[in-house]
Amino acid sequence: MGQKMDDLSRIPVSHCPKVFVQRDYSNGTTLSFQTKFPQDLEGKIDAATFQETVSKLNSMYLEAETLSGKTYCESCLACLTAYLSYICFDTHYEKMLKKIRHYIDEQNQNVYVPRGLMIIDPVERGLRVLEICVLTESSGGR
Repeated sequence: MGQKMDDLSRIPVSHCPKVFVQRDYSNGTTLSFQTKFPQDLEGKIDAATFQETVSKLNSMYLEAETLSGKTYCESCLACLTAYLSYICFDTHYEKMLKKIRHYIDEQNQNVYVPRGLMIIDPVERGLRVLEICVLTESSGGR
């Protein structure tokens, strides 16, 4: 519980059991993950907490992919500068990915790692799945 966010990267996850939450294609190819509670997490975290986390991630990915006047202007500026403008600033999508990464780190530190679980950023898995590593086989506190 007293771990800093930097310490989370030191947790070995290569050999731990994993639970995969698949993409939800019920609304087309919009990036979202299934909110159905996996049975493998039973007793480790309550369903409401899991669903809240996945729903928040889904809403953040939706915001990242939403087109707006700002994203239109970013694209026009990039085109006019032969895409050199992307060297100078992050796009809306990149900013949202950083925000999502921060949210995942915060959730890991405050909710998941104390319960023996750890969410892996979906970007590290090509946005195909939401991976949750089971760090301990004992049931975590609720």
